[in-house]
Amino acid sequence: MRYLPVTNQLFVRNRQNFRKQLKPCSVAVFHSNDIMPTNADGTMAFRQNNDLFYLSGIDQEESILLLYPDAKDANMQEILFLRETNDHILTWEGYKLTKEQATEVSGIKTVLWLSEFKQVLNVLLAEAEHVYLNTNEHIRATVEVETRDARFIKWCKEQYPLHKYERSAPIMHYLRAIKSEAEIELLKKACEITGQAFRRLLGFIKPGVTEYEIEAEIYHEFIRNRSRGPAYNSIIASGANACILHYVDNNRECHDGDLVLMDFGAEYANYAADLTRTVPVNGKFTKRQREVYDSVLRVMKAAKQMLVPGNSLNQYHAFVGTVMQNELINLGLLNETDVRNQDPAKPLYKKYFMHGTSHFLGLDVHDVGNKYRPFEEGMVFTCEPGIYIREEGIGIRLENDILVTKNGPLDLMKDIPLEADEIEQLMQKA
Repeated sequence: MRYLPVTNQLFVRNRQNFRKQLKPCSVAVFHSNDIMPTNADGTMAFRQNNDLFYLSGIDQEESILLLYPDAKDANMQEILFLRETNDHILTWEGYKLTKEQATEVSGIKTVLWLSEFKQVLNVLLAEAEHVYLNTNEHIRATVEVETRDARFIKWCKEQYPLHKYERSAPIMHYLRAIKSEAEIELLKKACEITGQAFRRLLGFIKPGVTEYEIEAEIYHEFIRNRSRGPAYNSIIASGANACILHYVDNNRECHDGDLVLMDFGAEYANYAADLTRTVPVNGKFTKRQREVYDSVLRVMKAAKQMLVPGNSLNQYHAFVGTVMQNELINLGLLNETDVRNQDPAKPLYKKYFMHGTSHFLGLDVHDVGNKYRPFEEGMVFTCEPGIYIREEGIGIRLENDILVTKNGPLDLMKDIPLEADEIEQLMQKA
């Protein structure tokens, strides 16, 4: 892995917290992700299953974690199963984890080869009553391929039909929503790398560069700083493209007078940063661009102050909608009388700000968590208001990553240039 070693105490504590949520006499099984094919003999880059990584730190394909806290034999309470290597694998794929290395990474003492999994599982399920199985449960997810988890669920229920099956996902959503100090440090590193990339761009962007050249500069800065690369597909949207929320073609030339909206984030040790900045291609905002930019920034600053313990996403989004509504009136985009008479279920501001202001952030860029759960210390959210005016070809979004603390919101991206004056100064200086 490119990233520096992560203390195994992070994963030891994560497993301890997970075990506390299990019913008595329960086995829980977590699988790595598949290596996905492309065409012919091609494959996509491997990306570990986040739940398996969260509980073990193992970042290798064909790995299984089995937890059985009530096992009579203490050596069977936590077991890692790994792919056994050989000379052929070493020659063609490189080094795989040894048992000793896996213990060092995870803190798990019992490490077996994958070929032993079914036999061990059979022995343990003879004692166990409940089986916790893992699935990718996310309100935004659309899964059309059969995952390794899905195949195992089907096989396990066929082989052991009389056990009581439980879902691990609700527990993982509950635990992963609160970040530990070690996780926060990894998120800070991802944010730091992302900030370095943005500063690099301020000296690079000018009329005539293409969106994909900007994307290449981002990728270069990520890789040279030990990131695996982008945590998600970078959005580099100049001109009217900025009004397309998930624009990823990144193939247009940036013109004098355009704005360019850039939504990108580094991944470090599997943790994601998520930044959005909108800058003038020529280094100077027009009067109208600056008006809209300052409106978005005021909404962002107001929204950020709501990310405190006790609030909820519903309260938060309602508050942000009111702030945005007033800004749009001041920009001449909404009529005050129309707003007073609007259908509350269909607020008019959504014509120009049609997405949510925040989402959970962590191992996934749209991290798991219950949207009805009140904000708690240790949660991390994005804060990303935007205004999109199709008829004017203006799209502006600003986004920072915010840690909820008992002392108020802590901006993990506070050192990344945000104010319009600073951005102009840095671009013109470059």
